[in-house]
Amino acid sequence: MPKRPPQAADFEVDATGMYVMPGIVDDHVHIGGPPKNPDAEYVYKLWMAHGVTTVRGVPLTSHAMSVSERDRSARNEIVAPRMFNYQTAGSGWDQGPVDRPEQARAWVQWAVKNGVDGIKLFATRPDIAKELITTGRAFGLGTMAHLGQTGVAQLNAIQAARMGLQTVTHFYGHFEALMRDYVVQPWPADMNYDDEQWRFGQVARLWDKIHPPGSPEWTAYLQEHLKLGTVFNPTMTAYAAGRDVMALRSRDWHARYSLPSLIDFYTPSLLNHGAYFHDWATEDEVAWRNFFQVWFRLLNDYKRMGGRVTVGSDAGFIYNTYGFGTIHEMELLQEAGFHPLEIIQAATMNPALSLHEPKARPLEFGVVRQGLLADLLIVGENPLANLKVLYGTGATRLNTKTGQVEQVGGVRYTIKDGIVYDARKLLADVAAMVERQKQERAKAPRR
Repeated sequence: MPKRPPQAADFEVDATGMYVMPGIVDDHVHIGGPPKNPDAEYVYKLWMAHGVTTVRGVPLTSHAMSVSERDRSARNEIVAPRMFNYQTAGSGWDQGPVDRPEQARAWVQWAVKNGVDGIKLFATRPDIAKELITTGRAFGLGTMAHLGQTGVAQLNAIQAARMGLQTVTHFYGHFEALMRDYVVQPWPADMNYDDEQWRFGQVARLWDKIHPPGSPEWTAYLQEHLKLGTVFNPTMTAYAAGRDVMALRSRDWHARYSLPSLIDFYTPSLLNHGAYFHDWATEDEVAWRNFFQVWFRLLNDYKRMGGRVTVGSDAGFIYNTYGFGTIHEMELLQEAGFHPLEIIQAATMNPALSLHEPKARPLEFGVVRQGLLADLLIVGENPLANLKVLYGTGATRLNTKTGQVEQVGGVRYTIKDGIVYDARKLLADVAAMVERQKQERAKAPRR
C-alpha cells in the first residue's frame, strides 16, 4: 500500500490476502478455577487465541477477583479479553442473603458503587427479581437470567421480560412459557433435581409438550419478546454433548489443549457440575436431538422477526473447552439456519450492543469503524465459507495437488485495544500448560 499515510505503529501486520472481522464478544463466560483449570491464564489465552476480545462474566468468578481481573485487563497488564462483571444478588457484600425486595434494592445500590456492571438472576423469587431488574435498570446495570428449573414455575422467560429483563440465557423459561397442556413440567414421580442426570435429561423431554413451531401461540410469544426487546443468548454448545456425548468427548482439540484436570472434571461424576453422564442412554440423546430441532427453530424464527440473538459459550463444563466452545456455538447457529453473516453479527455487534445499551453509551467495539477501539481478529481463510477455520485446530482439507490432508485456518492475530497478539503463540503457550500438567501427573507417586 504505497499511498497510505505514514504510520507511527509499534508493530505492523501484513494481512495481505487474509480476512479481518471484529473481535468476538462472548456473552456468557466463567473462568473456572481449581480443580478443573488452576490458572486463569489458561482460559484467557484460549479465548484470545480464538479472537475473543470481550467477555461478559456471569460471573467470571468471585466479585472481588472479577473486579481485579477486569481492571487489569482494561490496563492491558494481562493477556486477556476485555471483561464485564455480572454478579448474582448478594455477591460481594457482607450483609447477608438477598431474600427481601428492600435488600435487593440495597444490594443494587451497593453493586453500582463497587464495580458491578450487571445483574444475573437465577431461580429468583418474582418480587425480588422485579426489584433487581427495576432498580438495576435505573442505575444503568444490565440484566440477564438463567431461569433455573427450581424457580421457573413462578417466573418464566416472558414474565421476566415483562419486568424489563434484558437477556434470557440458555433455554430455561422459554419452553415452560410455551407449554401446551401443562403449567409446570410433568416430572416423573421419583424426580430428583439434585441428580444432574435427571436434571439435564428430563428438560429435553419438553420438546413435544409445547405449542408447536409456527402455531399462533408460538408466533405471539416471539412477537411479544420482540416488542419488549428481549435478547436471546442460547449457549447451545454447553448442552451439545447431550445429543451425542461420544462426539463431544472426542473433539480434535482435547488431546493438546484441554488440561487433564479439565478432562477429569468433564468425566461422569456425582460431584462435578455438568458431569451427568452416569448412565446416558440412546433415549436421552434422541430426546436432546428432538429438543435441539425445536430450539433451533425458536432462535431462527426470532432472528427472522428482527430479534437479537447473541453468541455465548458457558465453557468449562460438559466437554465444552474455552475458546473452542465459542466457535462451536457459532457453528450451531448455522445449523439453526443463520447465514454466516448473521452469525458474525451475533458474535460481534449484537452482544456489544447489549453491553453498551444499559449505560446508554454508543458502541466502543463490536464493529469495524474508524474511531472505535481496535478489537479485531485476522484469519487466513474465509470464515463465511467455513466457520471451522476459526478453531485453533483449524479445518481439515485435502490438498488436491499434493494428495496430503492439511489443517488450514486458525486465527493468526488477535488485536485488542490496538495491541497485536500472535494467536498461534498463545495456543503454543496453552499446549505447554497442558503438557506440563501431563508431565507433573506422570511424575506424581501412584496411590
